[in-house]
Amino acid sequence: MNMNTFTETLNGTLYGVMSWVQWETLQATMLKNRKDGWYVYYVGEKIPVHKQSNEGFAHILGEINQLLRRDHDESYLGIIYTDHFDAPTLIEIYDPNNLGAYCGSSGKVIPPGWIISKMPPEVVIAPQIIPQGRKRWWKNLLPHPGSTTHSPT
Repeated sequence: MNMNTFTETLNGTLYGVMSWVQWETLQATMLKNRKDGWYVYYVGEKIPVHKQSNEGFAHILGEINQLLRRDHDESYLGIIYTDHFDAPTLIEIYDPNNLGAYCGSSGKVIPPGWIISKMPPEVVIAPQIIPQGRKRWWKNLLPHPGSTTHSPT
């Protein structure tokens, strides 16, 4: 098992998911390994303190997939990175509507929009402006008071 911290893994070597087929395979791997739970962190919002339930994780991952397919209408992907394809512990997903120069070539590093992790997340500095529409979309995915659909494991 990877003994790195969240930040070490996030800043370490990550491998690009370059095709939609690779993304589908990675999603299947993540869903297969959801028994131990996943944290889902929308950078710029509060850090999650609980892992998502199996059902909650499947729902959120499905919604992120739909958003990516709708907003990143390209034959390639290249905006998702993972620490390991076969046994991932961290996946970063860049928001297709806030890509900028996420590789840092402009001198300004754009953080990922979402981070999915087996490790408890640590603060990642968010972009200066997070669109209100994206915030509303995210809040609608999260559990509401009294809801058991997305309760922590």
